[in-house]
Amino acid sequence: MSRWPVCRVLTVLGLLSLLSFSALAAREEAVFQVSVKVPTSDFYVLPLNPGFLEREQTLNWNPVTETLTALREYFDVKNVLGAVDAYLAYEPVLFNGSDNIALKVTFNQQVLGLAAVRVVPEDEARVGKRVLLEIAAQKPDDGYLPGQYFGNVQIIFDALRP
Repeated sequence: MSRWPVCRVLTVLGLLSLLSFSALAAREEAVFQVSVKVPTSDFYVLPLNPGFLEREQTLNWNPVTETLTALREYFDVKNVLGAVDAYLAYEPVLFNGSDNIALKVTFNQQVLGLAAVRVVPEDEARVGKRVLLEIAAQKPDDGYLPGQYFGNVQIIFDALRP
């Protein structure tokens, strides 16, 4: 039997203690989704806030004025071939199962309905323009009735050619 020198024993003990600390170390992992939509440079209508279309938007209730705040979001619009028209796929309303709240939708200060309207003229669309989308609740004649309301707004944009 050979005896180990004290420095070898201390070295081995030190290595074992380091290994035991690393075995007890905490570990965190993060997994998330990443995506990107790269538009063509010829035509696009994109919200400035990329998450805007991916999550539910809320019209906030003001109890002092008994009104709903409007939803406002900026969009970048471009069509190198001409103007941009827009229209709604259906009447925009919020519904709670029995009561409706009509919504007024404007894009670049143009009120949208079921028929197409010019929202960005040709000269502005060719170079690109940042415009405002606004969705505002229309107060019913008998006021807003209590409840949880939900709805969808679908806007269709057409790239026009001269």
